[in-house]
Amino acid sequence: MRKYILLTVIFFLAIELQAIDAPKREMRAVWIASVANIDWPSKPGLSAEIQQREMIELLDLAKQYRMNTVVFQIRPASDALYPSSIEPWSQWLEGVQGKAPDPYYDPLQFTIEACKKRGLDIHVWLNPYRAVFDTARSSVSENHPTRLHPEWFVTYGKKRYFNPGLPETRGHVTSVVADIVRRYDVDAIHFDDYFYPYRIAGKDFPDQNAFEMYPRGYNKEQKDDWRRDNVDLIIQQLHDTIKQIKPHVEFGISPFGVWRNQSKDPTGSATRAGQTNYDDLYADILKWERNGWIDYVSPQIYWHIGKEVADYAIITDWWSKNAYGCLLYTGQALYKLDKKSNVKAWRSSKEIMRQIKLNRSIPNIGGSMFFSANYLRNNPLKVKEKIKRRLFKYYALPPVNMRVAQVLPEAPKNARIEVVDDRISLTWDAGENNAYFVIYKFKRNKAANIENAANIVRVTGTNSIKGFVNRFTDPHKYYYAVSGISKTNQESVCVIFK
Repeated sequence: MRKYILLTVIFFLAIELQAIDAPKREMRAVWIASVANIDWPSKPGLSAEIQQREMIELLDLAKQYRMNTVVFQIRPASDALYPSSIEPWSQWLEGVQGKAPDPYYDPLQFTIEACKKRGLDIHVWLNPYRAVFDTARSSVSENHPTRLHPEWFVTYGKKRYFNPGLPETRGHVTSVVADIVRRYDVDAIHFDDYFYPYRIAGKDFPDQNAFEMYPRGYNKEQKDDWRRDNVDLIIQQLHDTIKQIKPHVEFGISPFGVWRNQSKDPTGSATRAGQTNYDDLYADILKWERNGWIDYVSPQIYWHIGKEVADYAIITDWWSKNAYGCLLYTGQALYKLDKKSNVKAWRSSKEIMRQIKLNRSIPNIGGSMFFSANYLRNNPLKVKEKIKRRLFKYYALPPVNMRVAQVLPEAPKNARIEVVDDRISLTWDAGENNAYFVIYKFKRNKAANIENAANIVRVTGTNSIKGFVNRFTDPHKYYYAVSGISKTNQESVCVIFK
């Protein structure tokens, strides 16, 4: 009996360790930043062909790293990386704001189709309030909102911003988001951390006129609360708009890593951040989580484990305890890996590995988002090889977000296998609501265990695999199955290839 109990404990422990080392469901996303040509395109003025080639390279790299989601920045400064009647073409495409790609194409639609082909989810990333990136150097077209409605904007430092206190600005940003959700098949709308801008020492954000025009019952001692309410209003308005148009589309926020320091609020984190979401950016993330206004949160925890004033381990644990049922993914600083870093932790790719392992041990953390895509190309400190050897050894599917209306997939149909010499081709027909497909491989005479990520051999948006060859594909030893995944990452039953 003791031996039986011991074997049982070992068996379940092995299952638990396997789940930690190779979860089947885990967000693995990468940000693709367009502002200042950080990631894409590599510089302005490239031909449409080169722009497309660079995007394909980044998406293929994401697949090579076994990621499952890209977060593509399509509105960095009240501009558009897609054809829009509301805002002009971004200067980061052609070097001049308002100029379309040449030859003409739609970068967003191109990227959506390329993602779907590869079985990648696509979240589109917008900045809510930034309007002119650099007042001295940015190209600003004649039809830019700052020229059409200068009364909506203020200058703070070297940038121009929408004035958050004006209802017109909330209406404008909402119209932009509504247009995207209506016209494009995106999986999520994603906002970054720039709500009210980070403070500039000695300068107050110039929104006093808006406060006097629209106080909404707040007095001068409550101006900070008024500012937070401004941001609350746009978040709620955006949530309601997205859900009214397409209830299955997620709304996610990637805030600054610290909500509030414990020194200001006992419910805050044990950190000493110089600025925080609540007190400086006027973003009350926890309120949005509690009220169901956002579907996921991905705090940018760009610090190492053990950092004295902002410890990655402390902050991730704090966010886990304050998720309020909202899906939680950590934002991680791939860009900090550098053998010349003045911080010892970042001189080794082990820091990213330690953070992922820590994530998997903390409740409520459903994965990671990495900044940024250019570092997939650079592969600092050989992080690609190290991460694939262990932590991303197998594919993973994005988590199912139960805060959005679920789309249920039908199983694929007519799954057919053809073997010619040592080449195996798999073909099937899509079922209803199949956004992409998962191909599994199982040993003969073994049950089809689809919960084990090690059995996933391909995630694809196409409905065939031609000439599928490797040393494990002997059809006398293995059999294959396919399932369909819906827009909300629900999985159908598996169909065996015959």
